[in-house]
Amino acid sequence: MAIQTKTDAPVYTDATVRLFALAAVVWGIVGMLVGVVIAAQLAFPELTDGIAWLSYGRLRPLHTNAVIFAFGGCALFATSYHVVQRTCQTRLFAPALAQFTFWGWQLVIVAAAISLPLGITQGKEYAELEWPIDLLITVVWVAYAVVFFGTVGIRKVSHIYVGNWFFGAFILAVALLHIVNGAALPVSLTKSYSAYAGVQDAMVQWWYGHNAVGFFLTAGFLGMMYYYIPKQAGRPVYSYRLSIVHFWALIFTYMWAGPHHLHYTALPDWTQSVGMVFSLVLLAPSWGGMINGIMTLSGAWHKLRDDPILKFLIVSLSFYGMSTFEGPMMSIKTVNALSHYTDWTVGHVHSGALGWVGMVSIGSLYHLIPRMFGRTQMFSIRAMELHFWVATVGIVLYIAAMWIAGVMQGLMWRAVNPDGTLVYSFVESVKATYPFYVIRLGGGVMYLSGMFIMAWNVVKTIQAGRVQAVAIPAVVAHAPAHA
Repeated sequence: MAIQTKTDAPVYTDATVRLFALAAVVWGIVGMLVGVVIAAQLAFPELTDGIAWLSYGRLRPLHTNAVIFAFGGCALFATSYHVVQRTCQTRLFAPALAQFTFWGWQLVIVAAAISLPLGITQGKEYAELEWPIDLLITVVWVAYAVVFFGTVGIRKVSHIYVGNWFFGAFILAVALLHIVNGAALPVSLTKSYSAYAGVQDAMVQWWYGHNAVGFFLTAGFLGMMYYYIPKQAGRPVYSYRLSIVHFWALIFTYMWAGPHHLHYTALPDWTQSVGMVFSLVLLAPSWGGMINGIMTLSGAWHKLRDDPILKFLIVSLSFYGMSTFEGPMMSIKTVNALSHYTDWTVGHVHSGALGWVGMVSIGSLYHLIPRMFGRTQMFSIRAMELHFWVATVGIVLYIAAMWIAGVMQGLMWRAVNPDGTLVYSFVESVKATYPFYVIRLGGGVMYLSGMFIMAWNVVKTIQAGRVQAVAIPAVVAHAPAHA
């Protein structure tokens, strides 16, 4: 595509932004397609019977890695590189290094897609990849930090916009989590053993696991929220002071919530209680951020009628609020006694993953992609509307089915006769869950269908657009809420 330059003024470095944005759409389809396959396997267990590399146990970590780190990761790279330039009013620091982060991250994704179906895994939730891939992740992440913080360091304005605080915290925290939890003793190229043992290993793993949710899947995407909602709405952030309080309260509190994954285990009881207390405290900053994002539309609520991008972004915040209410409630020991090991947890995870992470990513990409190709909006507004409703109905079907199935499972498992024997066998609870697995599959198919609609719209937008060099404004506001 030809590059048109209308000015001799310095221009933003957006080549890497374009690549990551398009990769996010592709990997979103791949990751969610694998999710639909494993949902189908739970409803129809004989689907891939006898094919080891297509078994549920191997495809499930592939699904989580593809959705979190391939789709979510590429969306985070794209938006952070886009936002940090606009809010700092400067070009991306070390553009060649930024290009390296793209190709290095794609290599990580491909290595995961090969190794996980082959059964090469550390067996740690969200940290299954073996040590050579972990080392590559570390190198790419250090390069990412250099590019991002380097750009902040050469900014042309004194103010550091709050979105960059969230992106920066996400980058630093994920680096810490990855290095500590990834400590391992290699015994071959494809096998290593954790440097920790027993309950200590479980503790470190869920300190990592919950903070992967807290920083990779929350803080980074809040960075998106604080830029793209004000930008799309044409309104300043509702309360800049609240956004700073939200940042510091969330960052401090999230680090200590991980033990709530280990209730009723060998972990010391006091540690479980600390995790529960911090999880309950998390409700306040989480809802503060949700309210701040939604109230940014004050005076512009009418735009929701006609703007599908705002619908994606605002509904994502609704799911964020719901998930961050449900999570603390599920961390209470008495509630956890019912919910743990059931599909209620699956419903909770996907209300956050599909509802919050997916919807805010899709909305941000719909804002970002046309501007990367010289257009002000996507090729088809009606296709975006269709995508929104298909995805929203799909999410509701999915999580409602899993909530009902989970509560039912918990109640069936704890039901006892007067003589203390179980009322139901485990297989009876599986049989009772079957209809909800079919409904969950239908919801997943709908959400995946929305991603195909998005891919078509993106292709048509690129075909109709043209890459343009975007000049850096010479005069900027002190607090670039509209940047």
